[in-house]
Amino acid sequence: MKYRKMGSLGWDVSALGFGAMRLPVFNPLQVNEEEAIKMIRYAIDNGVNYVDTAYPYHNGQSEIIVGKALKEGYREKVHLATKSPLWMIKEAEDFDKFLNEQIERLQTKPDIYLFHGLNRNRLKKIKDLKLIKKMEEAKTKGLIKYIGFSFHDNYDVFKEIIDYYNWDCCQIQYNYLDIKYQAGTKGVQYAGSKGIALIIMEPIRGGKLAIPDQVLERKPEIKEVLDKSEIKRSMPDWALQFVWNHPEVSVVLSGMSTMQQVVENVESAKNSGINTLTEKELITISQLREAYTNYVIVPCTSCGYCLPCPNGVNIPNVLRLVNDLYYWGDRGKPRIAFFYGRMAKTNEDLEKRKAEGEEVEGAAALCIECGECLEKCPQQIDIPSYMEKANKIFENGESVSKVFE
Repeated sequence: MKYRKMGSLGWDVSALGFGAMRLPVFNPLQVNEEEAIKMIRYAIDNGVNYVDTAYPYHNGQSEIIVGKALKEGYREKVHLATKSPLWMIKEAEDFDKFLNEQIERLQTKPDIYLFHGLNRNRLKKIKDLKLIKKMEEAKTKGLIKYIGFSFHDNYDVFKEIIDYYNWDCCQIQYNYLDIKYQAGTKGVQYAGSKGIALIIMEPIRGGKLAIPDQVLERKPEIKEVLDKSEIKRSMPDWALQFVWNHPEVSVVLSGMSTMQQVVENVESAKNSGINTLTEKELITISQLREAYTNYVIVPCTSCGYCLPCPNGVNIPNVLRLVNDLYYWGDRGKPRIAFFYGRMAKTNEDLEKRKAEGEEVEGAAALCIECGECLEKCPQQIDIPSYMEKANKIFENGESVSKVFE
């Protein structure tokens, strides 16, 4: 295993971290606990010393299983991270309630405690409820060692958050497709310039950058890039090596669902390095990025100019789901529908959940085709038509292949 500096924290972290968000399952509601524990322990036995989980992963099962996996001497071998569920915190005292519950689930205290999914609105909540003070109190009490945040918003918000507090670490989504998405490459570099330990999530884009061979045959532009490359790597290895190549990156999390993925990713980590990719390898990655554009139907950059929608639709997130549907097709629909299902489908539901203090997003079903977004979109996307497609698939049950034929 290769190790890297954990920012300015004074200890070394394994290049690969175990992300416990995609553990093996029997069905969507039941984790294969025995296999998950074997996988976590295999990773640790092979040098992984960073394990990441969170309150909502696997409907709360993830923290419990991670806690069990770290029994029998494994806890002492790792740095353990979990996250404060900000969207569920209504008052300052809720912070303590959730942290205590998580310690009970894990049967141990986490080393790193992150504000989960920080964005502009949640930063305001942190300020209003003085939650930084709660973090510092938890640290003083010895309940946690390091304070950080995971992030989902744009670069300007990322920079604002970084500058707001002297964070120990931060966690962002980054891969060779997302160099300009959310914090992006600029965020990687800015965190590095501040000496903040940088944790990377979604290095393989939820599996999008690891196409099985039988599926790759149906994506000729991507297959051609791989076939022409003088350097031969697996698709996950290409994705991981791209992230590891950045000197600012401390640890790369992979949400692994099978033992084979663990074995392969551990092997990839052994071959990782900083600024070690050759010019030819970087060209191949650039060509892969370009090839993937053939499988994006909506040229949305998530700039947010279309917001706020007068009817409450979270347009960028719906369009992102539409792109995922277009890419994955009918086989990916159940997984994508899970995320869509958490959105509000009626004005009554939207207002009710907002009144209850819930952070809720509006679904495509709320679109009345008023056209206001059309005037704002710099990409000139026909947004109402894609809202209609999302409706047909998610609300009317039509097949993805039929809607996009």
